[in-house]
Amino acid sequence: MEPVLQSLMSGLPYFLLHLTVSIAVFLVALSIYLWLTPHREMALIRQGNQSAAISLGGAAIGLGIPMAICLQSAINVWDIVIWGAVTLIIQVIAFRVVDLVLHDLPKRIEHDEKSAAMFLAAMKISIALLNAAAVSG
Repeated sequence: MEPVLQSLMSGLPYFLLHLTVSIAVFLVALSIYLWLTPHREMALIRQGNQSAAISLGGAAIGLGIPMAICLQSAINVWDIVIWGAVTLIIQVIAFRVVDLVLHDLPKRIEHDEKSAAMFLAAMKISIALLNAAAVSG
């Protein structure tokens, strides 16, 4: 049992550091994403707008998937910070591309058009999976 405890004690600080940095980067990236989008998702969600919840949920998953893969292979905290920033940029680009395709995406989300929000969320998650695969490769 002693080797297991020694392993835990030597790995726990590394684990806690990487987990804390990952959560911080995720929350900062999500906050920046909320700031960059032209509509106010949190206010819309508080008003019961399901499309805003779908869109923001897709963004959160879209940020979390690549961050999780990055965390798995991170050498140091700078890996997490750098790839977190890249992930955010890619998610903002995905939003802009879907906005170009669907036209007036922010207004559609504000008007609670679930079809637009579901398509946006699906694209964010798909891009996140590709991003995660690229990070791990």
